Amino acid sequence: MPAPPIYPVAALRAIESLALPGAVPPLMERAGAAAAAVALDLLPGTGALVLVACGPGNNGGDGFVVARRLHAAGHRVSVAFAADPARLPPDAAAAHAAWLAFGGTTHPSLPTPPEGGWSMVIDALFGIGLQRPIEGLYGEWIAQLSATRGLRLALDIPSGLDADSGHCPGACFQADHTVTFIALKPGLLTLDGPDQCGTLHLATLDLDAEALAPATGHAVRPALFAEHLQPRRRNSHKGSYGDAAIIGGAPGMVGAALLAGRAAAYLGAGRVLVGLLDPAALAVDLLRPELMFRSAHALLDEAGSAALAVGPGLGQSDAARALVATALAAATPLVLDADALNLLARNTDLQTALAGRAQPAVLTPHPAEAARLLGCDTAAVQADRVAAACTLARRYQAWVVLKGCGSVIAGPDGAWWINTTGNPAMATAGMGDVLTGLVCALLARGWPPRDALLAGVHLHGLAGDSLCTGLGLDTGLLADEMAGAARQVFNQWLQHRPPAGPP
Repeated sequence: MPAPPIYPVAALRAIESLALPGAVPPLMERAGAAAAAVALDLLPGTGALVLVACGPGNNGGDGFVVARRLHAAGHRVSVAFAADPARLPPDAAAAHAAWLAFGGTTHPSLPTPPEGGWSMVIDALFGIGLQRPIEGLYGEWIAQLSATRGLRLALDIPSGLDADSGHCPGACFQADHTVTFIALKPGLLTLDGPDQCGTLHLATLDLDAEALAPATGHAVRPALFAEHLQPRRRNSHKGSYGDAAIIGGAPGMVGAALLAGRAAAYLGAGRVLVGLLDPAALAVDLLRPELMFRSAHALLDEAGSAALAVGPGLGQSDAARALVATALAAATPLVLDADALNLLARNTDLQTALAGRAQPAVLTPHPAEAARLLGCDTAAVQADRVAAACTLARRYQAWVVLKGCGSVIAGPDGAWWINTTGNPAMATAGMGDVLTGLVCALLARGWPPRDALLAGVHLHGLAGDSLCTGLGLDTGLLADEMAGAARQVFNQWLQHRPPAGPP
């Protein structure tokens, strides 16, 4: 599957302006037909009781088209519409008129639910152009619609969700399913978007969005890095797959370095070396005796061409800072995580060294670490996750993943991606250390930074999804369970290699 494009609202408006003139059938008819098709797949038989709540703009027009088509299919459709029909945009006014001509009526308030409740409620109140919190009458409608016992379907985006950021500044419809039109939007995939959207259905409306306006953002799919998913040659040895060197493990935090090292080993690095800051730590991992141990300083001295990952359990001591400085000066692939990022945020000389590296590093901040690196607060980062990741990548000339719900990956060239794998059970200590080890292993194997980061993030989430599906987990997933699952998913990729997609 190719990587679907993602567009912010301004770019989508440009695409619509190019596609609207002369579109046959009109885009609103196409959108309503696509949404009605999804609704019909979800509704049993005929005669279902459906409520469509239509707003004062084009999203409401989409709703009128859906209502007409569901009524024609034999369902019993009620439409709530509180706006002035005379003030509807032209296409929405035409859809409203067509609904009335079809014999439909509208209610100025939400009708009382029938006995047994609605089979489905459809949110067609506000679309991607909303720029303010929803309050008053429509806020009350959204609260009532979200509380229904029936299926909840949103058109294009749940009303109240910011299409660019995934933020809900006020009332927001809680959907079970969302049919989004033309292309994906960032807000559907990150921050609060996945919680509000439910299952996401993309209806392109027979438009090739990228032919009209090339996208800088895409959803992560294995096609992006498929060219590297090659089975091992029979004539190979451990040296063929590189060395992964993990630097961290200050007193009390050795486990973080072990998690990263184990993940690197499971993903096939030829050798995994762990350099610890804690002088009292055991020089062996009893669960994974394949790992090789050194002191942190000794490992950096002998690392040679090894891919480096600095940060898991590193701490923020002077010794830790010196290790980061040495790693930045090394002409090898580099991942910076956890306290390495915190040290970077506090030291301008480290920042200068990072931005000036001949080979871009990989940074893996969570929102609080990203805020320190950007000199702002966490709320500002979360208010526009795509912009935050892109700013970090540009400022530090690095490949960046801003972790969280819908992790955002950005490159120094301005390209960005949103990852859609992973789940809330992964919100436990040590998960980031595992991700660092996975990415380091791919770098050790010779993958370029972009592809190592895209694959590592996507694989990390899929491993968590696989474990939670297999074990029926919502809670209790442990970081140390992840490496084996990642190995299994990665080998499935090798056995069923996807065709390579666009860069």
